[in-house]
Amino acid sequence: MKRFGIFRIGLWLVVLLFIPVSVWSQNALKSPAVTLDAPAPKQPSVPKSLVLDDLVREALEKNPEAQSVLHAVRALERRVPQAKALPDPVVSVGWAGNPAPFSTMSGDPSSYRGVTVSEQFPYPGKLKLQGAIASENADAAQADYEVVRRRVTAEVKAAFYEYFYFDKAIQTTTRNKDLLEKLSKIAEAQYRVGKATQQDVLRSQVEISLLLEKLTVLEQQKATAQARINVYLLRAPESPLPPAADVEPTTIRYSLNELYAFAANNDAAVLRDQRIIDRGRLSVALAQKQYRPDIGVAYMYQQRTAQEDMNGAIFSVNIPIFYRSKQRQGVAEASEDLISAEKLHDNRQNEVRFELKQQYLVAQAAERLVNLYSRGVVPQSSLALESSMASYQVGKVDFLSLIANFTTLLDYETDYYRQLADYQTAIARMESLTGTGIVGTPAPNLATDISQTLQVTK
Repeated sequence: MKRFGIFRIGLWLVVLLFIPVSVWSQNALKSPAVTLDAPAPKQPSVPKSLVLDDLVREALEKNPEAQSVLHAVRALERRVPQAKALPDPVVSVGWAGNPAPFSTMSGDPSSYRGVTVSEQFPYPGKLKLQGAIASENADAAQADYEVVRRRVTAEVKAAFYEYFYFDKAIQTTTRNKDLLEKLSKIAEAQYRVGKATQQDVLRSQVEISLLLEKLTVLEQQKATAQARINVYLLRAPESPLPPAADVEPTTIRYSLNELYAFAANNDAAVLRDQRIIDRGRLSVALAQKQYRPDIGVAYMYQQRTAQEDMNGAIFSVNIPIFYRSKQRQGVAEASEDLISAEKLHDNRQNEVRFELKQQYLVAQAAERLVNLYSRGVVPQSSLALESSMASYQVGKVDFLSLIANFTTLLDYETDYYRQLADYQTAIARMESLTGTGIVGTPAPNLATDISQTLQVTK
């Protein structure tokens, strides 16, 4: 009966093991059909336009340098409770009188086996200072993370504005190439009826070739800007990007002195250096505390064969007799580190003021040129081209004057977008230094004004 019961149990085990194998085999046989019938994965859709805010958000989420510094901050935060903790207690065991481990010698009153537990207590205030120093290190690392985050943000914005400029420059050049082709056809028509020379036709074709050359260079520069953006997004450099969204010109709502004040209080590198100064002061205080001795406490228990068990305690202190080569030098080292941190802080403040002044001047010049191009130069050049086109058709203006007006308009159009990109880039770098938004109500829609003006020449 026992054998039959064992056999039945074994039979059930075989059945239970066979069922999953059979089911798996059937699924494996069916899997190719499922795979063949499965629809192909959809390619991620490319958005209609490249939006700056989305670009910055994705870059900060994926940038490896920012993520590395963030994890370094978290690691230093974990160090704070460690710095405040007491040293680990020490437990030791021993015996005397007999070579055998943990054994005593009978009849010998000095033979024993025992255990000792000891703990070291730093002088009051040392652990608190160590914890404060570790906390300042974590805060300084947090400021380092903010430095990286702001720098990445500014660089991504600068890359976006470069991409925006080349995108607009290509669009403008392509549109003007189409216009020049129309002018070339007009010159050919004038030449056929004897109102123009062959030189006019040849000159128009040369100008078209020059525009094709310019388009080739712009396409290469746009591809470089595209690769730069993709690198910040951890994508392949060749990944496609949609056209850049329109950039609206803005105005700076603060004076340079107000920006100086913002930078002094909010620049991430200045804040980091201030944390390092605070840490240096705490390090000096801790170095001075090293003159004070630490206290050791130990408890002993001894078990003896011939006599009663014994309990004992030991109190110890370290004596800093080598203070000239240790404690004194430690205070001097911490003091020098503090002075170094203070000088770095002063140097960073000077650098911030210079960088802020430089970007402010760039923004001022670019803003004036943007206003000049959009409200004066480009509309006037557009009207001049329109007038010369009409005059050329009736023979009142030569072709060279027409081409000169055309080239002038093309140059000013692309210069407008160049200055607009430089202006917005300077604002992005100033915002990185000041840690705040510095633009106010958007300026009049100059981009719309200039696009409406350019419709005249189409």
